[in-house]
Amino acid sequence: MKARLVVPTVFAAVSGLLLNLAFPPHDLWWLAPVAVGLLTNTLRGRTLRQGALLGWVHGLVFFGVMLVWTGTIAGSLAWFALTLLESLFTLLLGIALTAVLRLPAWPLWAATVWVGEEALRDRLPFGGFPWGRLAFSQGHTPLTPLASWGGAPLVTLGVAALGALLVRSPGRAVLLGPALVVLAVATPVPTGGQPLSVGVVQGNVPRVGLERDDQVSQVLANHVQATHQLAADVRAGRMPAPQVVIWPENASDVDPYTDVQARADIQAAVDDVGVPVLVGAVTDGPGRFVSNRGIVWNPVTGAGASYVKRHPVPFGEYIPYRSLIRKVTSKVDLVPNDFARGTRPGVLQLGPVRLADVICFEVAYDGVVRDAVRGGGRLLVVQTNNATFGRSGETSQQLAMSRLRAVELGRSVIVAATSGESAVIAPDGTLLHHSKLFTRDITVQRVPLRSGTTVASRLGAWPELVLALVALGAVVTGVRR
Repeated sequence: MKARLVVPTVFAAVSGLLLNLAFPPHDLWWLAPVAVGLLTNTLRGRTLRQGALLGWVHGLVFFGVMLVWTGTIAGSLAWFALTLLESLFTLLLGIALTAVLRLPAWPLWAATVWVGEEALRDRLPFGGFPWGRLAFSQGHTPLTPLASWGGAPLVTLGVAALGALLVRSPGRAVLLGPALVVLAVATPVPTGGQPLSVGVVQGNVPRVGLERDDQVSQVLANHVQATHQLAADVRAGRMPAPQVVIWPENASDVDPYTDVQARADIQAAVDDVGVPVLVGAVTDGPGRFVSNRGIVWNPVTGAGASYVKRHPVPFGEYIPYRSLIRKVTSKVDLVPNDFARGTRPGVLQLGPVRLADVICFEVAYDGVVRDAVRGGGRLLVVQTNNATFGRSGETSQQLAMSRLRAVELGRSVIVAATSGESAVIAPDGTLLHHSKLFTRDITVQRVPLRSGTTVASRLGAWPELVLALVALGAVVTGVRR
């Protein structure tokens, strides 16, 4: 590396570290525009090749630290591979930012470039990986209400614009910051609606010392027992009666359609609590696949309608190019059966409420969540299983996304997790209940049901598309210069 690039490379690495600190579990959200500003200033006056290097270094540090939890399952090779892949997008970001910094009014174009880079990364490859979007550092901050106007892309635009103006004109950045906050505060975020009492069951998972088959059985037993406990607490007056109950993803890794004992245990728990339960289960089929489902379970009629996860996680729930990758690592066999891909949004009638159901990582994908709400879901449910990621930042990062979705779509959100962090979130992003990790947690909370739609919900992907096209035009113009 040439000597004159040593200091800029250090600054690019520091910007990646600062951006990581803006996200949970650190939650220093105000560092997000500072990190953007530092990277922007580092790229000014560089060649496109230098911009590529500096953007790449930024991404290596940012994703390398943020995604360390990915190695808890598949090892350090998987963590390194994902970090390397995601940093290629920030390499392109470095080129694009370097190009538009040559244009008049470049802070605006630079902000759109961040949106464009995220739009690309959210979709490619294998359906994309949206983790680390600037918007997701703003789960519950003064900028969060912007999501109700233009979704996560508009929040990203706001963060990036602030960061760019810190470089171009700190005085204007000082003015823009309060202006964005005033706009956000003035944004109506209704929280009223028909009340619904929702029970959330976090049964917890075994710690150590059990083989996989025993763990699978014990996780189901934990959620069955916790539901019986909920029913007992209601009868004793220790807890209000729920109208519906939500179980997490993978509450039953034993297929209740084919396993007689699992089906009987679930039915007994549902009968005891006496209201419909949304059961997270892994089921066999279709064909060679397995399915990650949310199943409506009624105390009278048993298992009913279900939602199959539409966006299974590549290399986590299915293995692309399995035979090829097995030559590199045998860890592909940790996923012995590929998960099927659902074809319909997660709109389910659970007793008195029409749910918008998404499963685990799907909360990160704008279209998956939005489709379920636009399909009629009045309550957003996120069923998740984060037990395999231990006490890492993955859980709190996912929770921040859920809080942003509440504001973006104007819905109460129920996060049901096997081992935490389960949460009940009001439509303005406020936490009404929040569980600890690796504990049994049972709660009943009253949340408002809403049927109105936000501007972001009605506009859908259009704001992101327009901003990405503006970014593309700016980059082309900057490169020509």
